[in-house]
Amino acid sequence: MKHVNLPDPNVIHPINGYYNEIYVKPTVKNPNIIVGDFTYIADSDFESHVTHHYEWIGDRLIIGKFCQIASGVEFVMNGANHQMNAVTTFPFYTLDGWDMEPPAKADLPLKGDTVIGNDVWIGQNAVILPGVHIGDGAIIGANAVVGSDVEPYTIVIGNPSRLLRHRFDPELTELLLKFKWWDKEIEEINSLIPILTSSDLNMVKGEIRKRVNSQG
Repeated sequence: MKHVNLPDPNVIHPINGYYNEIYVKPTVKNPNIIVGDFTYIADSDFESHVTHHYEWIGDRLIIGKFCQIASGVEFVMNGANHQMNAVTTFPFYTLDGWDMEPPAKADLPLKGDTVIGNDVWIGQNAVILPGVHIGDGAIIGANAVVGSDVEPYTIVIGNPSRLLRHRFDPELTELLLKFKWWDKEIEEINSLIPILTSSDLNMVKGEIRKRVNSQG
């Protein structure tokens, strides 16, 4: 057995002696950022990657378990949006000396919460725009700018992002979404690693199918 101790989602540094990769969940202080177990970022400070996140707007960033976030990724929140239904988009209310109250939320192009599923890989320098929902198992290419929802187990690239391809056939995708391996206990996930990391997708499909059927 490679490791005697089980992985701990509450440690900050999952690689001993290396400090530029952290598990995000134990570092988050903002109550409007919710991150699942074992999601990591290739940096030492996650919240600096969440921009324009203002308390008065109240939008949330919700990220699932086991996500892999590369360096340079930015989550742009709704505070970046300016009023667009008036003559000027200039945000006088945010700057000292100007006589303007904040606009009503109904006058701002707010997109709601940003939601990232489980086991999502977000490539280097990708930008996730406000209100985007990214499905489980998706891959976001490096430098992509994601302004619309991403289906589970797809790969998107580019600016604006576009679908490159589906990762798996519909049956395997449906099985994985039912199986939800990321919600299993650590010991079971450890036992599943040979299946989860195999390139023999026919074998994987058969094994996951058996387990889904046994779940009832």
